[in-house]
Amino acid sequence: MAKTLFIGESPSKAKTIQQYLNNKYQVLASYGHVRDLIPKNGAVEPDHDFKMHYSVIERNQKHVDKIIQQAKKANHIYLATDPDREGEAIAWHIQHLIQAIPGCEDKPCDRLVFYQITKKAVNEALKKPRKIEMSLVNAQQARRALDYLVGFNLSPLLWKKIRRGLSA
Repeated sequence: MAKTLFIGESPSKAKTIQQYLNNKYQVLASYGHVRDLIPKNGAVEPDHDFKMHYSVIERNQKHVDKIIQQAKKANHIYLATDPDREGEAIAWHIQHLIQAIPGCEDKPCDRLVFYQITKKAVNEALKKPRKIEMSLVNAQQARRALDYLVGFNLSPLLWKKIRRGLSA
């Protein structure tokens, strides 16, 4: 069994990366976002410092379950989701889910960033792990909260007044 868990975003990228790494690593894919705001009122609380309430995305539950199952067995976890604001947020959500597992609260989770899916790029990234960049996570959460609080309310108005399908 692999002692190090490597989590990417895309299943095709994960398959390629697994070929680059030796058997000390197990590579899994998150299949994109793993959590989203709860689908009801109260997901964002403006009166409580914009506290946000998340739940696992139902269609990705089986992928999250596999990540959690393997995280319990791993000694170290690398979060190698895409190198953008969304990827940083996905990594943060995965880390949050893993560290909520009893016994995994202090499990090392490091962020890896690379811009090419090549053996050299992956190995270089493994030499320079970092922590999650919270400014990128906060930027993604601010955009998501704004969508929730403003966009979802304005879009139906745009559909009535201007044209169906527009997004605020």
